[in-house]
Amino acid sequence: MDSRFLGIHELVEVDVPSVAVVVDVMRAFTVAAWAFGQGAEKIVLAESLGEALALKARHPDWVAVKDGPPAPGFDTVNSPGLVRSIDLGGRTVVQKTTAGTVGALAVKDASLVLCASFVVAEATARLLRTRGCDGVTFVVTGEDGQADEDLACAQYIARRTTEVGTDAAEFLRRAGASRAAGELAEGVRQGVHPDDVALCLELDRFPFAMVAAVEDSLMVLRSCAVA
Repeated sequence: MDSRFLGIHELVEVDVPSVAVVVDVMRAFTVAAWAFGQGAEKIVLAESLGEALALKARHPDWVAVKDGPPAPGFDTVNSPGLVRSIDLGGRTVVQKTTAGTVGALAVKDASLVLCASFVVAEATARLLRTRGCDGVTFVVTGEDGQADEDLACAQYIARRTTEVGTDAAEFLRRAGASRAAGELAEGVRQGVHPDDVALCLELDRFPFAMVAAVEDSLMVLRSCAVA
């Protein structure tokens, strides 16, 4: 499998990828996986905070999630430690984050868009194998493509796709030593639960992959069981 690893800003310089895996470990797509684990039916990836609030206003039963501290109109923040305590059975989540949702929207025209983190790594790799993907663009969303937790996860999934027995230890070590992990652990970022870093580094917590596609002009993320 031919893999390339690009930051969001680099996508404008290349053709629309056929297959894109958008990686945000800390914390967008760990949160998304937990939302599905808590029963969410789908996740709408909003382009802006304003769009998220407008969608919430039109659909009061939807659950709106954002980065940073709590804010009026939003139900919770982008923290797996907080989302894991919410019953989302059958509900729609609207998510807007600094990097993850932006990355997914940047490749919305790709034939297949997967959103990933360590908690769904094996399922993501298995789906890529099942689809027989020859070329995959991994979108490293954090820090203008330099976030080591996202790059490590992307490289692990790429390796795991072709080498099933790949050991995750070094990739997880890199993620745990990343700047994002340090900022979360030290309380530099707002809207953080003490368990967030550990939850983001939990390998293969969920058995599903997450597939995003445009539905009625919205980018919608759904869980996808992988045999």
